[in-house]
Amino acid sequence: MIPQPRCPHCRHFVYLDAVRCPHCDGELGYHLLSRQFYGVRHGQTVIDGQTWYVCSNREWDCNWLVWEDSPAGRCFSCRLTRRRPDLDDTIALDKLAKTEEAKRRLLVQLGDLGLPIVPWDVQEGGLGFDLISSLSNGQRVITGHANGIITLDLAESLDDHREALRVRLREPYRTMLGHLRHEVGHYYQNVLLPDESAWARCRELFGDERASYQDAIKRHYSVGAPEGWQSSFISEYATMHPWEDFAESFAHYLHITGTLQTAAAIGIHLDAAATNVRDIDVDPLESYRDESIQRLLSDWESMSRAFNRINRAMGFGDLYPFQLPAPVRTKLGFVHDIVTHAPLTVDEQITRALPERP
Repeated sequence: MIPQPRCPHCRHFVYLDAVRCPHCDGELGYHLLSRQFYGVRHGQTVIDGQTWYVCSNREWDCNWLVWEDSPAGRCFSCRLTRRRPDLDDTIALDKLAKTEEAKRRLLVQLGDLGLPIVPWDVQEGGLGFDLISSLSNGQRVITGHANGIITLDLAESLDDHREALRVRLREPYRTMLGHLRHEVGHYYQNVLLPDESAWARCRELFGDERASYQDAIKRHYSVGAPEGWQSSFISEYATMHPWEDFAESFAHYLHITGTLQTAAAIGIHLDAAATNVRDIDVDPLESYRDESIQRLLSDWESMSRAFNRINRAMGFGDLYPFQLPAPVRTKLGFVHDIVTHAPLTVDEQITRALPERP
């Protein structure tokens, strides 16, 4: 389901994080189930005869709506946050707002793909987020995933801090949304592989995840990626351990499908007749659920080149600074297969997320 980012008051375009319309200043609330914005008055709105309220974290720029019989005043996204900075840590809370924005974007995409989200407070091993800052008390915060809980260091929402890490680690791309997409890949590796045959196929492509992770970390940070890694892996980090190879591939699948969906929503079309760069038209799709991985990656190859040219015209680096060699395409095909065989209906997604059922 493609998001509908238009103001209900004036019909102008608004971004998914908008709390107020920048054109008419109308107050907005985002309704996850319909993917639409609704006008808000006195902290509430009525949708199909039911009253919805603004999230209790609206002061920190959360624009999602909460249904009237919800057991808590927090929206579904905020409810997934298990740990956050203390209320008196206003600097960290300001950084939390930007990270929560990226998390909401992630959750919209996961919902569009039909992927199950079972919250951490509903089931052991369910999805949850510890969003804390290493700048609050000087204690180290390690970004990672463990038993469904994703931990992020809010300090990385600071551009200079994140850029310094990107350069030091020789990464071509590093964003909070990228972190979230990578870490949620660890969660879904356990969720979407239902039996031993699926795990066996996964191990054929990515390696045996039962290999020592601690040994892999020591090896990676002492000697680095193996020579010629570019021919088989999407990134240097993917070479560290099979878990990381899968998570990196999953993240890139979300990068690619999310950007193509946005291109489709905007109405971007590449016309072969208008240029000698390509031989056929390219029409990105809202969903590639019923398409092959070859169609998806073919569209992406053309679209990403176009996006990279636009970025370079503004003096930036490539929007998508990665290569997709044949082994990586095969890995992305595996991710595509398990994702497209997993979709749930909206009602099924809601049931998995109980007890907060609208």
